[in-house]
Amino acid sequence: MKKVVPIFIPHAGCPHLCVFCNQKKISGQKEVSLRAVELQIIRYLKWIKPSLSNEIAFYGGSFTALPLGLQTSLLMIGAKYIKNGYAGSIRISTRPDYIDEKIANFLKENHVRVIELGVQSLDDTVLANAERGHTAQQAIDAVNLLKREGFKVGMQLMVGLEDQSFESIIETVKITVALQPDIARIYPVLVIRDTALADKFTKGLYKPLSLEEAVRQAHYINEKLTKAEINVIRIGLQADTELCAEGNIIAGPFHPSFGELVKSFAYREMIAKQLLAVKETKQAICILCPPKILSQVKGLKKCNQIYWESLLPGTTLKIIADKSKTEPIITVL
Repeated sequence: MKKVVPIFIPHAGCPHLCVFCNQKKISGQKEVSLRAVELQIIRYLKWIKPSLSNEIAFYGGSFTALPLGLQTSLLMIGAKYIKNGYAGSIRISTRPDYIDEKIANFLKENHVRVIELGVQSLDDTVLANAERGHTAQQAIDAVNLLKREGFKVGMQLMVGLEDQSFESIIETVKITVALQPDIARIYPVLVIRDTALADKFTKGLYKPLSLEEAVRQAHYINEKLTKAEINVIRIGLQADTELCAEGNIIAGPFHPSFGELVKSFAYREMIAKQLLAVKETKQAICILCPPKILSQVKGLKKCNQIYWESLLPGTTLKIIADKSKTEPIITVL
């Protein structure tokens, strides 16, 4: 089974400080150290079997915006463990405007096979308000170039950006589906201490999404990308100790299990449509589902069950775990 060795290089190389970003808070580290990078790899490799399917992943910064010497040093560390058979490839994350053919060739020669781009949105107005420093077209061009060069490409998208309407998200998703990246991540915007967005929030110039609305919008993106066979590998920020430290998150739709909330919302919508088809029945209705997804189906504090019961007044509704089921099944008793 493929294992990923994650190496965090917080805000390293990034030429812009986006309004929502305090990467040191998000990644939980202070600076890049080659020795620390190697120690992280060694620590992880103690717990996984050597395999060419394993991947060394550099997260948290704009890798290709680093000084070329530092890029080379980091990739050489990864190459050493690839040569010894502990891993087979390297993954990086970077900005769309720091990708061109020369950079792509350099990365390919140094064992990089997966490149995730911090796209966030494909709406130029939204990107400008976020002070991203690149355009939607630059992101589109970067994805297309990397696909032509044979890389596995990822796109990171966000909900809750300043002046980002739902119509903007719909258009971003349409373009993303057309681009056909291999993987995607979906993150909600949080108001983090010591950021430009925190200043705007304090002055009443920015209003974050509610948790419910962030879940709804993330669900929309996840549903559309999944239907297009784009693998959504993460929804929500990693709830590490540094990010969750008292006072770091000032406002916004944070939940340590944000991705689970999105999956639960998907069941809510799917089952609601099925229940409406039997709305006129006054008999008891039972939803049978695999035990491993029982909590997702019921929803946080049984919110899904309460919602479904509101659609069927006078009808008894039960949700029961059934090991024989592979997905939720509605039965009229």
